[in-house]
Amino acid sequence: MIYQGKSLSAQLLDDGIVELKFDAQGSVNKFDQATFVEYDAVVKAINNCSEAKGVMVTSGKSTFIVGADITEFLETFKQPEDALVPWVKNATDIFDAFEDIKLPTIAAINGIALGGGCEMTLVCDYRIADTNTSIGLPEVKLGLMPGFGGTVRLPRVIGADNAVEWMSTGKAYKPQQALAAGLLDAVVAPEHLRESAIDMLKLAIAGKLDWQAKRQPKLAPLNLSKIESVMTFNTCKGMIAAKAGKHYPAPMVMVSTIEAASTLDRAGAMAIENAGFAKLAKTDAATAQIGLFMADQVIKGKAKKAAKQTTTAINKAAVLGAGIMGGGIAYQSAYKGTPIVMKDINDQALDLGLTTAAGILTKQVERGRMNAKKMAGVLNNITPSLSYDSVKDVDIVVEAVVENPKVKGMVLAEVEGIISDDAILTSNTSTISIDLLAQSVKRPQNFCGMHFFNPVHKMPLVEVIRGKDTSDETVAAVVAYAAKMGKSPIVVNDCPGFYVNRVLFPYFAGFSQLVLEGADFVAIDKVMEKQFGWPMGPAYLLDVVGVDTADHCTGVMSAGFPTRMKKLENDPVSTLYANERFGQKNGKGFYDHMKDKRGRPMKVAAQTAYELFSANCGEKKDVSSEEIIARLMIPMVNEVIRCLEEGVVDTAAEADMGLIYGIGFPPFRGGAIRYLETLGLDNFIAMADKYAHLGEIYHVTDGLREMAKSGQSYFTTNVKTA
Repeated sequence: MIYQGKSLSAQLLDDGIVELKFDAQGSVNKFDQATFVEYDAVVKAINNCSEAKGVMVTSGKSTFIVGADITEFLETFKQPEDALVPWVKNATDIFDAFEDIKLPTIAAINGIALGGGCEMTLVCDYRIADTNTSIGLPEVKLGLMPGFGGTVRLPRVIGADNAVEWMSTGKAYKPQQALAAGLLDAVVAPEHLRESAIDMLKLAIAGKLDWQAKRQPKLAPLNLSKIESVMTFNTCKGMIAAKAGKHYPAPMVMVSTIEAASTLDRAGAMAIENAGFAKLAKTDAATAQIGLFMADQVIKGKAKKAAKQTTTAINKAAVLGAGIMGGGIAYQSAYKGTPIVMKDINDQALDLGLTTAAGILTKQVERGRMNAKKMAGVLNNITPSLSYDSVKDVDIVVEAVVENPKVKGMVLAEVEGIISDDAILTSNTSTISIDLLAQSVKRPQNFCGMHFFNPVHKMPLVEVIRGKDTSDETVAAVVAYAAKMGKSPIVVNDCPGFYVNRVLFPYFAGFSQLVLEGADFVAIDKVMEKQFGWPMGPAYLLDVVGVDTADHCTGVMSAGFPTRMKKLENDPVSTLYANERFGQKNGKGFYDHMKDKRGRPMKVAAQTAYELFSANCGEKKDVSSEEIIARLMIPMVNEVIRCLEEGVVDTAAEADMGLIYGIGFPPFRGGAIRYLETLGLDNFIAMADKYAHLGEIYHVTDGLREMAKSGQSYFTTNVKTA
């Protein structure tokens, strides 16, 4: 043994081949600070081994290297930028030192090689992968760019234009794609990976492969003429500006880094990458996106824990109500492998549900993401039925009938009498109290809410709503089923609006009040979309949700929180509802909805809406972008804090992910709590106090004031008061 550490080892095999093995003590290999210390040491050990003739890099895990240890990032990135440059340079110096070993090197890649894992393969002369490999540089998804030499080596291996595409999208590539691009030298079956890597390395050792010529381009400037350089980088910048926009700086910094480094050797290029990486590490976008990744891990971790804890196996499901929502739920369950009965009281509804599922599948086939056989298999997993007999043997029922407590209560009572005593019963309700609905069932311990978001196949979130009598086993089983469906479940406690709708409606209230004061709803939408970053402004979102649905929900929230969320007099939403302008569903709301010449949906501000509002709204006035953002976001953030303090939602991580996955909160802002902490708690309080005269939704909690005084973070502090 040449070297033995906790994560890395180097062993001399036959024919002078050194096997450098990554085999960390945890479940996966990743680059953390301890691993870098060992990486540096093992390179020195190999250089000091006189018998070594070549180096083969392998993994002792089922995957190669998943990347850097992101859990270390947020704390490390708190350092000033001028301290981060030497920090990242230390890492790249170690990668460079491996690349400079005066022996041929090869990476034998099995499974995942992402981020730092991909960069580890790039410092090798040759790369051979098995057919299960997934390889790429996804740092852009964290608001960063590759920092261990990826921006230097990848363009010199696969070409600048290909490298920019790889890094700006952050996609993971299959081995045949990586082979075609020139990243890999060979792809083999998993059982042949080791022997094939050894054979290729032996050819290099014997001089039959010119490994030094293979290495040289990575040490030199990019092979681009001036004209090629201008065309490549200008084109890339134009595409990135159009797609990423101003809120996501990482892709543009990345391409500018490659461009600036294109005429330099490795040392010069690496210095530019070091500086660019440190610059991005200090951006709010990176802080937010890294935080989101970690928050997503919290949700996934809880779902895995629930799957291990539950003793309830969900092998067959049923959905009651076969409309668009029921059809979406049926599709999602069937697509992910759990057969489902779709039950309704009439054939037309069943046809709509099946048409919904078939339409989603057809689009997948048209886009090449699925073949006809797979589509048929999914549809065969959906059993339409008019009879309750078909649901007798299911393990879980998702009730998705009309949003009416009496109707839901009646349906729940009926189906409970048919299913087995240990089957789980859930309601896909967006606002109706789970404890209220539980009064209709005899086994409330087996009942909870399971709130899907529309469209089901696109929206990742499922709120699992715990009633006061819901058992832990029921919650665990429903969380596990939601995760099995490919969703991101968060558990919330019962209250009006649950979590997502509860915090959304103060946002809508802030919007309505602004409109009543004379602000233009189109101007508000523009600010909240273009500047804050929402996918839709509030008026457009209300049209998409349904003005009738929103008006109903406003009533529910008003009843639940009569002082804070009292329904506004002459609320523009209610005005539209009273005039049968329901939004997108009937083509008229705040906007008139239609299709353009190509059949694509389009909208124009509705003159009728302006006329309806004129009787109750103030004289038209311009409102600054800062005020628009403050007037809408303060109520939402305040309500999120109340939900944390009341224990409606368990953690800040889940609170943020609920908004990202449920209503499209701008990812580059990281969720409401990350947005709050980026602003600074004291700054937010000052901003909210400025508008306190507008009502209780602008009043910050005493808990928030205490958090600000103590300098604590919601991500590390339990703030529950109930």
